[in-house]
Amino acid sequence: MMIHDVTKVVGKDKLRMRVGRGEGSGKGGTSGRGHNGAKSRAGWTSRPGYQGGSTPLLRRFPKRGFSNSDFRVDYHVVNVADLAKHFKVGTTVDGTALASVGLIRDTKLPLKILGNGDLAVKLNVTADRFSGQAKSKIEAAGGTAVLTPYAAKAAAEADAEAEAEATKKANAAKRAPKAKEVAEPAVPAEAKAEKKQEKKDKPAKKQEKNEDKN
Repeated sequence: MMIHDVTKVVGKDKLRMRVGRGEGSGKGGTSGRGHNGAKSRAGWTSRPGYQGGSTPLLRRFPKRGFSNSDFRVDYHVVNVADLAKHFKVGTTVDGTALASVGLIRDTKLPLKILGNGDLAVKLNVTADRFSGQAKSKIEAAGGTAVLTPYAAKAAAEADAEAEAEATKKANAAKRAPKAKEVAEPAVPAEAKAEKKQEKKDKPAKKQEKNEDKN
């Protein structure tokens, strides 16, 4: 077989349909999109959960549980074991230093130090939050665990607010009137017996009075 004997198979390469090229093409006018409506416009996509205007499934089910996502704070998290691997004795560790060694991506998010692993290196660490275990390990190694100015201010405000609330409750408890316990006087057994007898004798006395009147 020679190259000039090779012929193209008819229908092997089918041309794609070009829309909007006249009514005779079969896809002219509205180009196969129908008349008007959102789906005939360029860039239309159906949003997730859309069910043609009817109440979607997610809204038909009741809400359950609680979410605090609007007030959630995302942190860059670093453990003390990672600090021991990347920093020498006496180094000042903050967000910039951690980003330079690749432990965090950037310094946009606040930094939190956790206590996983061991730390035998003296480091001066500055972060937005420390776990109790991390702080104790850093200080046990001879280092310091210091909050950033913004975090320190927020912590001081929270402590002051908690103290004010506790004082307010204590003052309210002092001002509340104490219930006086009034003890009823003890009634002797003889007096009780006399009262019972009087109650029994009352009908007889009334009857005697009525007879005297008659």
